[in-house]
Amino acid sequence: MQSKVMYLSDLKFNIDTWKRELRFHFNEMDTFQEKLEEIVSRIEDPIELKKLEVFQNRIMIEKDAISKLMHRCRNKLANINNVDFNESIDGRLANEQHTLRDDMRDYIRMHYDLKEELMDFFLEVL
Repeated sequence: MQSKVMYLSDLKFNIDTWKRELRFHFNEMDTFQEKLEEIVSRIEDPIELKKLEVFQNRIMIEKDAISKLMHRCRNKLANINNVDFNESIDGRLANEQHTLRDDMRDYIRMHYDLKEELMDFFLEVL
């Protein structure tokens, strides 16, 4: 039982950390959206305007993905708070952590790819 408590404590720490990171990324997407809205009036090239629109759509998609991951984190915390201490660590909780961890890893990779592309776009148009 002691190992289960340690496992769940680590898992809760991971989820709390991911939630903070997701909130930061959500706010960061708001900042990027504001910057795109600020520069739209300065762009005359239709190709650049199309790129801007694509970035706006990607930001909306990313914010939706963040919301879904936050929801999964909340559900995971609810599962942790209602844990059955007789359940094996190798069971449902371990499998759920693996999936969320992998999804967070993939999301973070995609987030930073988008961020780099946005920063390159800002360098082009500003």
